[in-house]
Amino acid sequence: MASRTHDTETEVQDRAILVSLVTDKIKRTGIDSELSLQELVQLAETAGVEVLDVLRQNKETPDSKWFIGKGKVEELRMAADGLGANTAIFDQELSGAQVRNLEEALDLKIIDRTQLILDIFAGRAKTREGIIQVELAQLSYLLPRLSGHGKNLSRLGGGIGTRGPGESKLETDRRHIRDRISELKRQLDEVVKTRELHRERRRKSGAVQVALVGYTNAGKSTLLKQLTDADVYIENQLFATLDPTSRVLRLPGGKEVVLTDTVGFIQNLPHDLVASFRATLEEVNEANLVLHVVDASSPMREEQMEVVQSILQDLGAAGKPQIVLFNKKDLCQPEQLEMLPAGEGFMKISALNEDDLSRLTRTIEDGLAGDTLVFRIPADRGDLTSLLYRVGDVLEQNYEENAVLYTVRVNKEDYAKWSYKLAEFTEQK
Repeated sequence: MASRTHDTETEVQDRAILVSLVTDKIKRTGIDSELSLQELVQLAETAGVEVLDVLRQNKETPDSKWFIGKGKVEELRMAADGLGANTAIFDQELSGAQVRNLEEALDLKIIDRTQLILDIFAGRAKTREGIIQVELAQLSYLLPRLSGHGKNLSRLGGGIGTRGPGESKLETDRRHIRDRISELKRQLDEVVKTRELHRERRRKSGAVQVALVGYTNAGKSTLLKQLTDADVYIENQLFATLDPTSRVLRLPGGKEVVLTDTVGFIQNLPHDLVASFRATLEEVNEANLVLHVVDASSPMREEQMEVVQSILQDLGAAGKPQIVLFNKKDLCQPEQLEMLPAGEGFMKISALNEDDLSRLTRTIEDGLAGDTLVFRIPADRGDLTSLLYRVGDVLEQNYEENAVLYTVRVNKEDYAKWSYKLAEFTEQK
């Protein structure tokens, strides 16, 4: 077997062959293996990897020792020798034993999809919460696989698979890793408590929240920047931004709402990552309105929309009021735009078009408007008066001898939370 040397003095760029195994189980579950492989190419390029070739294999079940068949291992070895590859990236998760066996047989750095995504996240996290979440996800992923990453961890040249917790932490014993995971969970619990306090303050202040969700690279951050002049990093790549960003958006009628950009979704988002980022993702549950941003120019937009809806379902946010924004219409052919759904709940926009943005802010305002109700509030019930201002927009006040008639355009979701207090004072529906 040809031996590839690895420079431990300077960082060597990863030159990779990508490997996709399509099993009968994958076919039954309806996972789009071609979309997944296309994303793997984008993920690799986002991580700074030079993609040299792609190998595909159809197999009933994964090989317990090699993951792919032994013949495919030999084909991969020959391709790596011929192309000068130093890395193989697999589109599915590998066990520690499979990583070890493949490294010994191929003399390559072996990375799987989950590790690649975690590595990208490690480079993107900037806030304390994001850094904690990524390290927790990485350690949770690596703990059961430590025995299979010995050679991988010894490659000091850098590149994918080496960012985040660092070699010294990963080569310690399992007890040390478990202690570190416990400490990170404790730190994350503190951050979650702080986030919950912020949520409670927003609730008490009556702040209306709008969440941007969508597939990674759909244009959420661009939309946030254009609507609010937010100073956020924007790049045409997967997971360009990781930490959630909230900014104030002033609507045409003068009302201010909090607009939050969340981390982009992707097919097969690692379970450890979803678990670690759950507190962040659950910001969506606090939203009064969800803006689902879709890359209208993507040929895989329908599959991407399904992934987003599936994750929203897992988060318990699928029933939220939602507007689907088909973004990047400027990159679409006319026939593509005609094929997109239209009508209430759907918009075709470009985040770079001022007219579209004006139309969008009016639609957001209408989407938050809710129903108009009239309440007769006793003059001495200042608590109920404050509550009305929290659940909607007070449009009119008419004073009577011992009460005040308030005409209020209520937010449906907020009103539902407090209807038990306000129902008996509702004058008209």
